[in-house]
Amino acid sequence: MKTICVLKGGNSSERKVSLKSGAAVSAQLRDSGYKVFELDPRDFPTVSELIAAIKSGGADLVFFGLHGGEGENGKMQAAFELAHIPFTGSGSRACCITMDKYISKLVARDMGIPTADFIIMRENMIVDYNTDEDLMGFLGSLGLPVVVKPNDAGSSVGVSVVKQIRELKPAVELAFRESNTVLIEKYIAGSEFAVTVLEGKALPVVEIKPVEGWYDYTNKYTEGKTVYVAPAEIDPALSRLLQVYATRLWHAFDLKGYARVDFLYDGNQAWFLEANTLPGMTSLSLTPMAAKTVGVDFAKLLEMIMHNV
Repeated sequence: MKTICVLKGGNSSERKVSLKSGAAVSAQLRDSGYKVFELDPRDFPTVSELIAAIKSGGADLVFFGLHGGEGENGKMQAAFELAHIPFTGSGSRACCITMDKYISKLVARDMGIPTADFIIMRENMIVDYNTDEDLMGFLGSLGLPVVVKPNDAGSSVGVSVVKQIRELKPAVELAFRESNTVLIEKYIAGSEFAVTVLEGKALPVVEIKPVEGWYDYTNKYTEGKTVYVAPAEIDPALSRLLQVYATRLWHAFDLKGYARVDFLYDGNQAWFLEANTLPGMTSLSLTPMAAKTVGVDFAKLLEMIMHNV
């Protein structure tokens, strides 16, 4: 019997979601006959101590149930690689690239995959701007509305849709609480889609339809706030295009095992949003939902993820 260490929780702003993902993974693995123990990186002052606990527990494999922060930005993966600890998901380099929205957008553009125009800020460059005219000048061709987001956070934490110029400064300040780098993107109105890539193959597209507003943290993780259509009821040509884009990005980012790639469609063109190396595994998560459409239940999904280590 294999022993699996499930990592969950952590220190990121996505901790609550990670606790749910980790609990769901652990429960299913136990039902599937594995010996499972859970660890929360927040309980260990150093990664070295976490690694020691993993080894002392006799883990044959680490299942990453973490989201965001050091659990998804490649730092923990790099430590495990050096310690020769097998783990699920992509390697440190791929995690580092995809967690950085700015870098991943540059990669997508270089491949000819459209992504919204943006401004990158490594410090608050508008803190001293005092007039609406100056702030509009800073936005330049982006105009309004814009989306302000932390460059390396997930689950829409710290993200704002700015429709009026007076909202810009507070939105930037909010984003900087989650990251030391902030993106301001041109707002694109349209439908949102998610494409899970499993073992290098794109699963059916899932459409995301918030009942109200946009797909923020509340709508993502509150049951009944969002309608999911799996598979998406869209033109087969659009579905295929999204799958092709997702697969190309999978290879470009050198992803492994499983990942989710998100897009917007404005009625004319598909736009790359971001890639997620550790998609959620909660009851409302998109990757298990997409897998189910092709007959892969949660137990089989976890087996496939663990097989690709």
